Amino acid sequence: MSKRDLKGSGLTDRLAAAAEAKAALLAKLKPKAAVTAPPGASRAAVKEAELKAVRQARADDKEAARIAAVDAHAEIQAGVVAAEEAALAEKRGLRKERKQLTKAEAQAKRDARYAARKAR
Repeated sequence: MSKRDLKGSGLTDRLAAAAEAKAALLAKLKPKAAVTAPPGASRAAVKEAELKAVRQARADDKEAARIAAVDAHAEIQAGVVAAEEAALAEKRGLRKERKQLTKAEAQAKRDARYAARKAR
């Protein structure tokens, strides 16, 4: 109904129109059927899973750092051992060289004594 139709109408028509308008307004305010989410993981479960993943990642990083530190320490230790072995080998070489010189000098002294005895 338009306004023009209401102008000439009687009391019952106006009451019916008011009732219709009120019903339409109430229908507009009525809660609509909510769309329910499919049953899935709750927020707490999702948050717990994310937290678990973060903790696991941190634990993995920590373990990798620990292994790297152990490897670095082992590498340094191997370098120290190699340096000590090289120093010891050099020391042995010098000792052998001195021994050879001493042996040669002793041989020369013996030869000199033998030659002196022969010369007499």
